[in-house]
Amino acid sequence: MAILGYARVSTGEQSLDAQLAELKGAGCSRIFSEKLSGARSDRPQLAALMKAVQSGDVVMVVRLDRLARSTRDLLNTVDGISKLGASFKAIRDTWCDTTTPHGRLMMTVLAGLSEFERELIISRTGEGRARAATKGVKFGRKPKLTPYQRAEALQRRKAGETLMSIARSYGVDHSMISRL
Repeated sequence: MAILGYARVSTGEQSLDAQLAELKGAGCSRIFSEKLSGARSDRPQLAALMKAVQSGDVVMVVRLDRLARSTRDLLNTVDGISKLGASFKAIRDTWCDTTTPHGRLMMTVLAGLSEFERELIISRTGEGRARAATKGVKFGRKPKLTPYQRAEALQRRKAGETLMSIARSYGVDHSMISRL
């Protein structure tokens, strides 16, 4: 029987150190870690973990959201672990222990609540963006070229000037001029 850990952060700027320390402290003999969004289905280290799992093993994560972002994804992954004859535990979500029927029930119910909470956050954020837009807030980065510069660049291009020379004169990449 082995205790296998899985650690994940969403971006390259985030650190795995705290998760790795917690998983080592919980007795994980091998830890699979990656810096990828949980929304991605092609997580190589998660796939490697699933290949390494054997009957009797325990798969651990620090928190459920490190394994999956949706209830469906979580349940599918835990089901895959169970079908391999292994069990699953989340260190901070102590109720999540698939070795017991109560733990399986609690995991299903609370994972559903977590997804519901995430949907509420997304909805509220969207509403906030919509309110800001009605107040005239501009989203995204500011254009590098003014409308006058764009029109001028188009005229220069029609006159036969190269993309590179136009782009250099405005201090932008030639692809920007090409897109105009």
